Amino acid sequence: MANNKQHLSTTVFLAPYYIMFFTFIILPVAAAVALSFTYFNAIEMPTFIGLANYVNVITQDGVFMRYVLPNTLTFAFIVGPGGYILSFLLAWMLAQISKVPRTILALIIYSPSMTAGIAMAVVWKIIFSGDQVGYLNNMLITLGVILEPIQFLQSPEHLMTIMILVTLWGSMGVGFLAMLSGVLNINKEIYEAGYIDGISNRFQEIIYITIPSMKPQMLFGAVMAVVGTFQAGAIGVELSGANPTPQYSGQLMVNHLEDFGFIRYEMGYAAAISVLLLLFIYLFSKIAWRLFGEKD
Repeated sequence: MANNKQHLSTTVFLAPYYIMFFTFIILPVAAAVALSFTYFNAIEMPTFIGLANYVNVITQDGVFMRYVLPNTLTFAFIVGPGGYILSFLLAWMLAQISKVPRTILALIIYSPSMTAGIAMAVVWKIIFSGDQVGYLNNMLITLGVILEPIQFLQSPEHLMTIMILVTLWGSMGVGFLAMLSGVLNINKEIYEAGYIDGISNRFQEIIYITIPSMKPQMLFGAVMAVVGTFQAGAIGVELSGANPTPQYSGQLMVNHLEDFGFIRYEMGYAAAISVLLLLFIYLFSKIAWRLFGEKD
């Protein structure tokens, strides 16, 4: 009887989580997968067309294969590992200083992730403005590097670089805080034992003690980096002010999805792109799990 009451109380407490997870995760994913096999224009009833949307993405959608996929992979391979490594290094460096300055600096580093959208629209657009008022153009003209302002946010040559820079600036989110917590909670006696056993410098300390001792936080940070990177999309549109971005230079999978889903109302095709995006996130999350997950 006691066990039954315990199981009942456990079920009651977990029920809100299961309901929310089913409502906001399982159902939307299932709906996206189902719609990806249909033609759906948001007005008429969906019409089943099998794998046609996926075939069209791979064989007919020149924009996706020529611009969107390479842009997304380039963006992901730079911002994902770059932001992840930067988060760990900043967390490790903050752990070496006293509590008060560490708290202040952690708040300063974390704050861009909370206000990235506002700051992107205000600060970064002013910095890269395509006239003489823009800080970067003004500085380059003053130094004599250029004679005329450069349209940074409308230039296919510069937009992706700026997107990567801004995203790295705002990527110190909960993954960074998790890593900082992980570093601070490592038992100091482990470091002392390591130096007795032959560790002679800080690099060996990081490789053989710090990282192995905080694998759960490293895994969490890696998964958050993967999800955040592949979900990025608003940044290119916000900076350039257009969707599609100029000559598709900053077009990511999320932008392509929104273009077909909310501008062209080709919901079935957009759903197929969303499923492909989900598969990318799953694949890279599995890689992160293989690297940092517990082997047992």
